[in-house]
Amino acid sequence: MSQSGLNMSRRIRRTPYTDRVEAHGVRGFSVVNHMLLPKAYGPSVEEDYWHLREHVQIWDVACQRQVEIRGPDAARLVQLMTPRDLRNARVGQGLYVPLIDEAAGMLNDPVLQKLDDDRFWLSIADSDILLWAKGLAYGMQLDVQIDEPDVSPLAVQGPKAGTLMASLFGEAIRDLPYFGFAMFDVLGTRQLIARSGYSKQGGYEIYLEGSHLGAGLWDLIWEAGQDLNITPGCPNLIERIEGGLISCGNEFTRANNPLECGFRQLCHLGDDVDYIGRPALQRIASRGPVQRLSGIRFGGGRTPPCGKPFPLTTPEGLQVGQITSGIFSPRLDCNVGLSMVASTHWDIGTSLVVHTPDGLAREATVSALPFSDS
Repeated sequence: MSQSGLNMSRRIRRTPYTDRVEAHGVRGFSVVNHMLLPKAYGPSVEEDYWHLREHVQIWDVACQRQVEIRGPDAARLVQLMTPRDLRNARVGQGLYVPLIDEAAGMLNDPVLQKLDDDRFWLSIADSDILLWAKGLAYGMQLDVQIDEPDVSPLAVQGPKAGTLMASLFGEAIRDLPYFGFAMFDVLGTRQLIARSGYSKQGGYEIYLEGSHLGAGLWDLIWEAGQDLNITPGCPNLIERIEGGLISCGNEFTRANNPLECGFRQLCHLGDDVDYIGRPALQRIASRGPVQRLSGIRFGGGRTPPCGKPFPLTTPEGLQVGQITSGIFSPRLDCNVGLSMVASTHWDIGTSLVVHTPDGLAREATVSALPFSDS
């Protein structure tokens, strides 16, 4: 039994950075893609939030596993998996892509890295996309190889991330466009570094290829960040919700489609791009989504943890959604949450009610995403 309360076994995989994470006093883990994800360190969530907004943090996000698709039919298979038009994707470009099934249900929302014309990485959220890809390739007899490579991302996040990374890897790293990547010298090896991360504060992710280098990379980043007030960190719930960053399994499941997740601009709805689920997505688009992911501001004092969804109703008691992630924002001085909201009530400013497990019915308002100070 670990300090996190998880019964550890080979089914729950440690990362190349877990030893360092434990040495820094991690207070809990979640499990994503069958791998440990640190969830808390010494500070409170609010202290961690303010630090992330002002300084720099190092995150073990090795649970963002890569699905590598390579071979003559690699580009075709990747396009079949997403409604995003990939015809103009360039080598060195990262793209945020919804993955859908035959009913246009959301399977995942990875970042796609185009390493070559016939080689791609899908940096996935928490679902078994490796098996989906292998099933499609086998059933369609595509000429591809599909694997999970030994790649373990380490994130450097926060407004001082650029200063730290430039001190180690050169000023050219500042020139990367958002989601763009390039190869850099890291510990005597060539490694992919992308300008990306699961926060809105800016940062980079080092897609470390080679688990044996994990401790050395952590120590390299840690030592370089000492003058910048670096701390270990992890995705911060307050910052994530304020930024409108959604979580696979929380804000969306296969019951949701990319249009109601706010991904209309990422969906090619014409007939000239072939992908699984296109007819279903076209039908949804023609009639319009029946709900949409929205921000919710609500009062009543600090909300209890959102372990189970909070019902979202009209003042008359009609349920029109449910808060799937919610927490108090010290910056906005109110509770903030994410919810799919029925089309009848999704207009910004609509008054609703959030029902929390402490028995309170809290006044709420539909808000734009990301949340603003106003």
